[in-house]
Amino acid sequence: MHVGPPIQVTEIVSAREFLRQSDFSPASDYFSRLTQIQYRLERRSKEPVLPPAKHNYGGEAAGFWVQLQSAYDHVILSTCYDGDFNFKHGRVKISHRFNQQGRIDFVELKFLRSLDPLLDGAFRKLLTVKDYSSLPTDWRGAEAFLLQVLPRELIFLHPEIFRHPRSELCAWLVNIGHRLVRGLVDDLKTRPLNGSFPYSGRNGEQLCMLAVRTDEIAWPILEKTALLESVVEITGPKTASITYLSARSSPPGEDA
Repeated sequence: MHVGPPIQVTEIVSAREFLRQSDFSPASDYFSRLTQIQYRLERRSKEPVLPPAKHNYGGEAAGFWVQLQSAYDHVILSTCYDGDFNFKHGRVKISHRFNQQGRIDFVELKFLRSLDPLLDGAFRKLLTVKDYSSLPTDWRGAEAFLLQVLPRELIFLHPEIFRHPRSELCAWLVNIGHRLVRGLVDDLKTRPLNGSFPYSGRNGEQLCMLAVRTDEIAWPILEKTALLESVVEITGPKTASITYLSARSSPPGEDA
């Protein structure tokens, strides 16, 4: 096992030349071992470079406490909502996953405290773009799967959400993610970078949200996500088509 700095090809060449000048036989094990090392180095150079590791950020921005996960070629933005319905208290986490070009992959809900205790801890994909992992990252239109019966806990996001047509409701579920990112980006751009990024107080494994501005994967995705808005057309009880525009989002039935 090699320990220390990586071996360079020039070092192998130098070692082979030393063996020759020292009259070692070309058939010796030393030459054979150098050839094996060189072969392994050449194979490594052809292997794809692994993308940067995952990062986890948390903090308050634009009036919301948010969590942001940066993972290879996408980001996941999560925030929590709570409220009361029929004398019961509930709390949910809504997560939006965006690809490299700021397009939605899915919108997911987690029941942190459901109005039905049996659902506590469960997940629901509210909207999922069909084959999102194989689509061009800059797609403008795509098919999506919808959860046929949406959780009533969505009233914590907007009290009148179920009074609007399903197409507007689903578009808003996508666009609130873009709106949150827009507020996040605008907020973080006003804060000075001082080169020190302490961990978030709520979770020792999270970096403070300001640190995302130095994330070479996440920050460009966020800037692209902030510029987009979608419209949704319902095509069936469980299907829809999503088309991207460049605009600003607002609650269903309201102007931006």
